[in-house]
Order: sequence, then C-alpha cells, then structure tokens
Amino acid sequence: MERPAWAPQGIDISVPSVSRIYDYYLGGSHNFEVDREAAREAMRFMPGLPKIMQANRAFMRRAVRFAVSEGITQFLDIGSGIPTFGNVHEVAQSANPEARVLYVDHDPVAVAHSRAVLADKERAGIASADLRKPHDILSAPETSQLLDLTQPVALLLIAVLHFVEDQDDPYEAVAALRDALAPGSLLILTHASYEGIPLSEEEAGRTVGVYRNIKNPLVMRSPEEIAGFFEGFTMLDPGLVSMPLWRPEGEADQEDPYAFSGFAGVGRKA
Repeated sequence: MERPAWAPQGIDISVPSVSRIYDYYLGGSHNFEVDREAAREAMRFMPGLPKIMQANRAFMRRAVRFAVSEGITQFLDIGSGIPTFGNVHEVAQSANPEARVLYVDHDPVAVAHSRAVLADKERAGIASADLRKPHDILSAPETSQLLDLTQPVALLLIAVLHFVEDQDDPYEAVAALRDALAPGSLLILTHASYEGIPLSEEEAGRTVGVYRNIKNPLVMRSPEEIAGFFEGFTMLDPGLVSMPLWRPEGEADQEDPYAFSGFAGVGRKA
C-alpha cells in the first residue's frame, strides 16, 4: 500500500482509524481504503451514518455560536479529529475574532493535519493527548499557551465519549476536566445511543460490531447514562435531546430520521 504524502511516518495505514472513518462519512479525503472499507461495512447495516455525522456537526456549530453569544471566548475541543470545513475555530472566530481554540486528539493523522491547517493561526492550536488521561491534556504546554483556565471555557466532547469504555472511567475523566474549569464554563456534548435510531437494536448492533471488530468499541449509552456526564453542570434548555432538537435554526421535523440518532446537550458549571 502506497503511503500518501500527507500520512505521518510511523502510523500503520493498514489499520482503520475512527477519525479517518468519520472524515470519510463527512466526505473528506484524508482516509485510506481500509477506513473506507470499515465505513462501508458499517453503512451496510446503518445507511444513515453520514446523516448522523452531519447532524452532529450542525449541532456543534449551533452550540459554539451559542457559547460565543454567552461571552465565552475559549474552546477546548477534545477528540477533535481531522480538520474539515466549519471547524470550531472557524465558527467561533467568525463570531468573535478574539476566540481561542485548542484541539486535542490522539490520532497521529488528526494531529498532523491539524498542525498543518493551524500553522498560521495564532489563536488556535492542537495538542496530542487522550481523553482517558485528562491530566495530560490539562498539563500540555499548548493548554497553558492558548487557554486561561481561570476564565470560562467551552469544553467540547463531540462524538468522543462513546469511544471510551466504562473500564476506562469516562465519568471520572469528564469530572477531572470539569474540576479544572472556571465557573461559567460550558460542557457541549454529543453521544451515541440505541434510542432514536430508526432501526431495531439488533440491526443497529451490527454496526456496533463493525467498530468492535476494528478494535474501536462503540459504547451505546442510554439517555440516563449520558446525562450522568453533566454532573456538576446545570443542563441548559432544551436539555438532553436529539441533535436536531437542540435550539434548531430551521424546521427540525424536516430532518432525515437518522439525524435523530443519539443525544446532545449543553450544561453550565455553577
């Protein structure tokens, strides 16, 4: 297999990557055939996966604009993935040019591409770290360079917690990040769930099996379990809802049924 010029040395391009599969769903070009094969297999069981990812991105953009309208100028996006059009820094800085954004990912391809995209950006950067090790994120030099944690921050955990298994203490990781944030900070979160998917749990479970087979287990949590990540935050209206229903800008009922898969919410730290 020929290694593309954009692929960092040292990564195994024969192994699928969640961030590159996500890139493929969104119509990106930074993915390998092994990623496309996994994505096509997942879509064979759940053909609406690209629509789910589009709804996820649309929610993110609305939530970022909301955060800016609330006076927040700092964003910490963990599990940010490969840069695509309409990323957090583009949305935030179009609303407030003073906004600062730190992306965090542990995928070498995502990190390398983010560095290339952000090379000339003074107010945006990328740190290589893993959500499962929150103290590595908080102590990263990029964090202190870009963010002032004594002031409110919008913490984005978009489509990432469902890749953290219970044995890796996702609730403890979120709590550690929460405790490091100033009062007034926001938690912006999306998470996969069997509820809302226009398929039976057995059918949807076949897609979950694809992710398990590529060693990136997809953990489908109930609304009650997802709400648990907001401990220490006050959930803002309209609460934990399907992604198109969080402060829609148009007619949410016109969305593809797959867009209502999974949940989204925003909470504020008192």
